[in-house]
Amino acid sequence: MTDTRPFDPALFSDAAIDAETAKLNAQMIELLTGQPEWWITGPETFRAARRRGEGPFPAPVMSSRARTITIAGKDGNAIALRVIEPQGKARGVYLHLHGGGWVLGGADMQDPMLERIADTTGQTVVGVEYRLAPEHPYPAGPDDCETAAAWLVANAKKEFGTEALTIGGESAGGHLTAVTILRMRDRHGYAGWRGANIVYGAFDLAMTPSQRQFGNTRLVLRTIDMQQFYNAFLPAITDRRVPDISPLYADLKGLCPALFSAGTKDALLDDTLFMHARWVAAGNKAELAIYPGGAHGFTLFPNDLSKAATQRMDAFLNSVLG
Repeated sequence: MTDTRPFDPALFSDAAIDAETAKLNAQMIELLTGQPEWWITGPETFRAARRRGEGPFPAPVMSSRARTITIAGKDGNAIALRVIEPQGKARGVYLHLHGGGWVLGGADMQDPMLERIADTTGQTVVGVEYRLAPEHPYPAGPDDCETAAAWLVANAKKEFGTEALTIGGESAGGHLTAVTILRMRDRHGYAGWRGANIVYGAFDLAMTPSQRQFGNTRLVLRTIDMQQFYNAFLPAITDRRVPDISPLYADLKGLCPALFSAGTKDALLDDTLFMHARWVAAGNKAELAIYPGGAHGFTLFPNDLSKAATQRMDAFLNSVLG
């Protein structure tokens, strides 16, 4: 039975936005307006400032439970995998691909979220420290995610005691999740993922209408931000609708169940709406979760909207693991 609630027009109206979310959005716009741009300061300087907690976001909290495994990448590079184990025996492994526009972020910058997933779903969480643009443009980052996925398929049973695999990520990590699932099917003949948790991802890197129309309101992610991220990730590529770059245009048959989540105040809203529709039209199971007023990255803030979204994600992962 199809869940029609995500298609209720009332969900997309300003009247559906609760007071807490509206207040957070206003605070975010105020905090971010006037902040330096990463493409002006330079990505290395911007990354270092983020790690120090400068700007609107606090410094990352590192988990004492995390350990690192290093595997070989296809370009002779080393790929660090950040591992957080659950309490007790693992019932699955969750491959996590972090966000940050393919330019920012790191596998060690959302440990509390990964600890929560480990504890609420009983999975070992494996985060991928993939190479970042502009120093390492496409296909370096997707190659590293594919390598990590292939390593996990071959080694999860031996390393973690289970072959049950799930995958997920936020923003650029949502994009890399879809790309990795497709590469594993097409290049490795693997279609065994139990489920994919795909959170406000970008799926058309030639830009969907919501990306183009969002404008310059500094609510985390603007039209210019997407343009700059794409130019860093794809500096020499003019056809950005190649399926390996924009998975919205791929053959999506034979893929795993997926949960697609996005807020209504996200420049990437269309990407989630369109990708969910194509996933289902290709004959796959998929759920769509729409959150009124949710900005890009809204699940990373401690409020009721985020809590509702993360509870549904955890429930989805638990359901696909059986």
